[in-house]
Amino acid sequence: MKVIEVENLQKTYRYYRKSSGLMASICNLWQRQWEYKTIVNDISFSVARGEAVAFLGPNGAGKTTTMKMLSGILHPSAGEATVLGHTPWLREKAFKQRFAILMGQKQQLWPDLPAGDSFELCRHIYEIPQQIYRQRVAELSELLAISHLLDIQVRRLSLGERMKMELIAALLHGPELLFLDEPTIGLDFEAQRAINSFLKKQVAEQQLTVILTSHNMADITSLCERVIVIQNGGLIFDDAISNLQPQLGACRRIQIESEQPMQRDVLSQLGQVLAFQTYCAEIEVMEYEVNSVLQRLLRYVDVKDIKVMAQPLELSLQQLYLNARKIA
Repeated sequence: MKVIEVENLQKTYRYYRKSSGLMASICNLWQRQWEYKTIVNDISFSVARGEAVAFLGPNGAGKTTTMKMLSGILHPSAGEATVLGHTPWLREKAFKQRFAILMGQKQQLWPDLPAGDSFELCRHIYEIPQQIYRQRVAELSELLAISHLLDIQVRRLSLGERMKMELIAALLHGPELLFLDEPTIGLDFEAQRAINSFLKKQVAEQQLTVILTSHNMADITSLCERVIVIQNGGLIFDDAISNLQPQLGACRRIQIESEQPMQRDVLSQLGQVLAFQTYCAEIEVMEYEVNSVLQRLLRYVDVKDIKVMAQPLELSLQQLYLNARKIA
């Protein structure tokens, strides 16, 4: 079942340039130099129920704009989209009750009220039956280990605690689709891990569909199996994360520990030396060279331990952005 279907979606903004100074301001009252910028440019994709999809791209690529159109906050300039069987920008009540959007840089809870009071407000807005509401608050707060904080003003909570409360507020009405825009921004490692673990459980057990934008690779790799990448408003990749590196001719990193001192010159003949110390080093080679390099390493180096690792995801994404820029 398709939860999201997007066809040729586009968003163009109109704006004008104004020189500095009083005269320029007066002239702009009668004559303005209008310009147009396309933020989202003719993208098409679909998302099935229960999928967790990473929606990635460099700053200004159009990620948040796309999410705002799919959640009905913005109206597109062209194209079509169906979300949960609805046209999102019509903002029908039945549609709004089936999804939630959480932005890490925006707050939906009242800062001067305890989170429990804001949850009660959400109950009335979404018309959640009292029994179901109490059950969900109890379950979600226990899973996120914040049951003891429900009666404390939100502004007195730490950033990680507040984001957990925001997540509960987003899930109280039992949405089928969750949009997440940088949900763990500014959080420490423990808070990130707790939120990602919780979301992964919701996807697995509740068949929750998640669309995630994030610059934190830990969020992406822990939750998502599929990645959609846009750049300059256009879609440049849509596939499983595991297929991202092979399509780019991915590199592998080899970490070596030696019983005897190593020679940097010897390692440089095998691959690019990323780090070097007398008894440990790290080199980078192309994926198809790994077997032959390992054989040569065992011949020339008294190996104590050796590890082969995939290239970090962020480097693969950088390479993808660069390739797309060259084609453009």
